Amino acid sequence: MVNQQTSAPDVGFTHEDFAALLDQYDYHFNTGDVVPGTVFSLEPRGALIDIGAKTAAYIPIQEMSINRIENPEEVLQSLEMREFFILADENEDGQLTLSIRRIEYMRAWERVRQLQEEDATVRSAVFATNRGGALVRIEGLRGFIPGSHISTRSAKEELIGEDLPLKFLEVDEERNRLVLSHRRALVERKMNRLEVGEVVVGTVRGIKPYGAFIDIGGVSGLLHISEISHDHIDTPHSVFGVNDQLKVMIIDLDAERGRISLSTKQLEPEPGDMVKNPQIVFDKAEEMAAKYREEVLAKRQQAEQPQEADVEEEATAAV
Repeated sequence: MVNQQTSAPDVGFTHEDFAALLDQYDYHFNTGDVVPGTVFSLEPRGALIDIGAKTAAYIPIQEMSINRIENPEEVLQSLEMREFFILADENEDGQLTLSIRRIEYMRAWERVRQLQEEDATVRSAVFATNRGGALVRIEGLRGFIPGSHISTRSAKEELIGEDLPLKFLEVDEERNRLVLSHRRALVERKMNRLEVGEVVVGTVRGIKPYGAFIDIGGVSGLLHISEISHDHIDTPHSVFGVNDQLKVMIIDLDAERGRISLSTKQLEPEPGDMVKNPQIVFDKAEEMAAKYREEVLAKRQQAEQPQEADVEEEATAAV
């Protein structure tokens, strides 16, 4: 009996060939790419993610959310599939670093730009204050409310935890600036219930060389020095004191800039009454405001008449 010696077939395929084949079919990943991946290992301070590379990618805990978290399981679950941002190129071990925070960050800026374009009012709780104003979070982004745009009688420190309505003043992703206004949100809300020519009761909250700031139901209006009286006034201090109550008339509402302009001059029965006898101004305020509205309406109608006359002349000429 002849022994037939068998040997392994020569397939001509070495370990080097296999490695070369992996390289040939391996995806090329670039920093800044957004790729799908599967969570396959959660660790105390991060997670390993399968994105189809030869080596598992890694996401550190600080890159898992736009918000601060203490445990990866607050955000990720084993075998979960989702998108990841490639934050850093391969290290010496061939491992990529990933981020979810960067994706949330980009989408948050896109969302606040959209909200600004819509001139939307948003709400957020104050989480900190500093010398310049207060800090809030909008869509996970840190926003700043300048002190001049906080409309409240409370001290800034007492605002922490308070939920405020806000309007956007500046949205600049490149400079990482998100600036908001509490005052403008309140003024807009108040403006929806106010009309030019309306008389309101207010309280003097501040006096400057150029005029007085009057609180009218939680929002501030400016009574400019030129609108206090028909008589010349050197300083508003000669007419008002802080916490004085008075009647004022609204002469302008600027929703875009969040400003309300006021007047007592237009309420004077006689020029100079606001200086000489302010009580008569307040007693006759509604009567004088009605006259003011009639005059404004008459001027408006008069301004429209020439246009109507021009139309009639053109129609006659055509005939």
